[in-house]
Amino acid sequence: MKSTSIEIIKSSGEKAKFSLEKLEASLKRTGADHQTVNQIVHKVTDELYQGISTKEIYNRAFSLLKKKKSHFASKYKLKKAIYELGPTGFPFERFISAILQYSGYKTEVGKILQGKCVTHEIDVIAQKNNKTTVIECKFHNEEGLNCNVKIPLYINSRYNDIKAHWSANDKTKTTLTKGWVVTNTRFTTDAIQYGNCINLYLLSWDYPKNDGLKDRIDRLGLYPVTVSTLLTKREKQFLLSRDVVLCRTLIGDAFYLDHLGVSETRKEKILNEIKMLCNH
Repeated sequence: MKSTSIEIIKSSGEKAKFSLEKLEASLKRTGADHQTVNQIVHKVTDELYQGISTKEIYNRAFSLLKKKKSHFASKYKLKKAIYELGPTGFPFERFISAILQYSGYKTEVGKILQGKCVTHEIDVIAQKNNKTTVIECKFHNEEGLNCNVKIPLYINSRYNDIKAHWSANDKTKTTLTKGWVVTNTRFTTDAIQYGNCINLYLLSWDYPKNDGLKDRIDRLGLYPVTVSTLLTKREKQFLLSRDVVLCRTLIGDAFYLDHLGVSETRKEKILNEIKMLCNH
């Protein structure tokens, strides 16, 4: 049976035709060489069957990559690693804040801002060149849950209330220029259409095209600690609770691994994986 005639089940429950190109593209993004990509594609497509889930395809490709190089597997599991920042949205907010800091923004997390009518708790406030951006983060800890048009509608009304107060207040030293909505999943077509119409910036896993979350993370090498294939779930949660959200931070704060009682040999392996990932 040709792989192109195989129907797969997506995380949302929808059916779709298996795409060889998508599998190849996701493997190439890890930095794996041409031969490795071809070998994995061949093995995975050889084991396909009607109704296979995207999760099972991912698991098979991931385990094959991990046997080759753990940092390839780390890059491949990026999407899953973002979900692992949960169950609450707070580590995701810290993660978005950290990405913006590396892009030259000064950021604050969880700050209360006064609106014209009511106060608002803002997930991330970012400042750059005397301009202020307010950012709302919508985190989902399971796949298949997308952001519909209600989210940007709601965020836009909050932004307008804050802007009305901001513009009337002489004490504000910067200009409030933009409202953002950031999600680790995807926006519906209506949500994107509405966001574009009212000039609200939308950032999701793969939107805007070539500048979505996955593209920014790969471009800047800013991976969350949850991508590590060597750290346990308990260790990851400990690091997140200490605000160690980025792999880059752990390289500088490796003493946290000593707190966790990690052996020198294992510590070296963990740091080596993370360094290869960040510098790749």
